[in-house]
Amino acid sequence: MALAEPAGCAPGSEDSAPFPDIIELNVGGQVYITRHPTLLSVPGSLLWEMFSQKNTRSLARDSKGRFFVDRDGFLFRYILDFLRDRRLVLPEHFPERGRLQREAEYFVLPELVKLLAPKLSEQNSLGDDPCQSDPEEPSPGGDTARSLASAAAALPGATGATGATGTEGRRAGFITIGYRGSYTLGRDSQTDAKFRRVARIMVCGKTSLAKEVFGDTLNESRDPDRPPERYTSRYYLKFTFLEQAFDKLADAGFHMVACNSTGTCAFAHEQTDDRIWTSYTEYVFYRE
Repeated sequence: MALAEPAGCAPGSEDSAPFPDIIELNVGGQVYITRHPTLLSVPGSLLWEMFSQKNTRSLARDSKGRFFVDRDGFLFRYILDFLRDRRLVLPEHFPERGRLQREAEYFVLPELVKLLAPKLSEQNSLGDDPCQSDPEEPSPGGDTARSLASAAAALPGATGATGATGTEGRRAGFITIGYRGSYTLGRDSQTDAKFRRVARIMVCGKTSLAKEVFGDTLNESRDPDRPPERYTSRYYLKFTFLEQAFDKLADAGFHMVACNSTGTCAFAHEQTDDRIWTSYTEYVFYRE
């Protein structure tokens, strides 16, 4: 059965010009339309090898005759942008630098690989979440952090607890646990409150410390491939019991040094006096 003629697939043109000026690509299910010179802009790359051939029969096609590439269709947009401008431009909160680097390696784009690779470890990397600070960055709250560390050292039994578990080699640092909760109070504030369960326990701190303490119970889906020496505020736990999180931190030699909470109140219904209280609470833990 004959296929419809997409751009770039006209028969009889293979002898003189096998590729037209406009090329249609199907990359992992995502359709892209670009110019033939764009795909040839980096000599020696995989796309250059594919689209500089004299014969197109060896190239895979989809059911509509588009040239098919079995790679990540969403990340290919950045590959194509680089071919057009020879520059790396990423969104502000871009979490997939590691995967994009692998795509650049697959398409044999050494210049793009070089632009991506240093950014995984350098300070102020392009596309990193500004809320995730580098360990080397000076913090305006540095004095507060040192005060909290001193408070942790002054806790009764802190030295003995860490010494008893043999903590040589353990790295010092902070881990912050946060959660949002809500409950409903009736007209009489002395009546039983209708508590709602904690939906999610957030974890903030250095990646290596969070993984050491929580292990397989740490959900990293919101910030995958985060280097161990970087900080994150996007991890959360797979369980919803605060005491379980506290036990794990205590077992790892951490001690609570500070906590804070904020709350808001709103009426649940116009016809009743029931009020919904919503709060956000953080607990700061430190290990020497």
